[in-house]
Amino acid sequence: MIIDAHNHPDWHKHDFDAFIKNMDTYHIDKTWLLSWETPWGDYSPDSVYALSGPILGGENSVPIPFSRCLEYKQRAPERFILGYGPNPHRPDAIDALRSAVDLYDVRVCGEIKYRMLYDDPDAVDLFRFCGEAHLPVTLHFDYPEATRSPKNYPRRNWWYGGSIDHLDNLLSLCKDTAILGHAPGFWAHISGDDQAATIGYPSGPVIPGGMVEQLLTKHKNLYCDISAGSGCRALSRDLDYTYRLICRFPDRFLYARDYFDNVHQELIEKLSLPHDVLELLMHGNAERLTQR
Repeated sequence: MIIDAHNHPDWHKHDFDAFIKNMDTYHIDKTWLLSWETPWGDYSPDSVYALSGPILGGENSVPIPFSRCLEYKQRAPERFILGYGPNPHRPDAIDALRSAVDLYDVRVCGEIKYRMLYDDPDAVDLFRFCGEAHLPVTLHFDYPEATRSPKNYPRRNWWYGGSIDHLDNLLSLCKDTAILGHAPGFWAHISGDDQAATIGYPSGPVIPGGMVEQLLTKHKNLYCDISAGSGCRALSRDLDYTYRLICRFPDRFLYARDYFDNVHQELIEKLSLPHDVLELLMHGNAERLTQR
């Protein structure tokens, strides 16, 4: 069995039919289907080509509204696990998420991708509720300097979440909540060097003992979403190190794509992981985190 623990509806020119065909092509049984509710102006205009929200919702739209996730789920309930990530600064964020759980069986809080520090009190309140409701939380991290734009408008950079230290603090504040680290601002910390704050996709050999490894050791509620170029590139930098890291924390890594290619499965095949570790990575951990 294979579960893709990170993807989006109407994403990168994949409508419902193309999405299902792609899942079948790569033998993916289920997908965590995540919304992306970032306000207009807080996401790069360069990403609009890959989105449906600005087309369907007008100038006040969000990139990937929950309504699109819900439509996919209603058309193929056996193939999708719903995710919804309301803006923690919304006064009704907790109530909105609670209603989504009660009405639509939402089982993931995500994708959280906002220009705010994720250990902000509003975010902590929301994520503590997620712990009570047994919802894993998928967090997108990016650093300001690593996302610097050549233009001043609409933004000079596209940062989200804060630094790895804010994640460390959040994990301590929300010990009962499963937190999934994702994106360049998280995965650049696989290596124990100082590249993360300024380089979105560092390359070269991994220096063991990076912050990803340190936080996995320190916090039992941290999980690793291996999706997108950030996860794949980080885990490809040193296959021997990646093998040791996953085998040391087999219950904390989740197969995920955030796209529609097969590079993550190809990477995993190169690792030749033990069967029990592979089963956890490809579906076991995702199933456990979304059980009711």
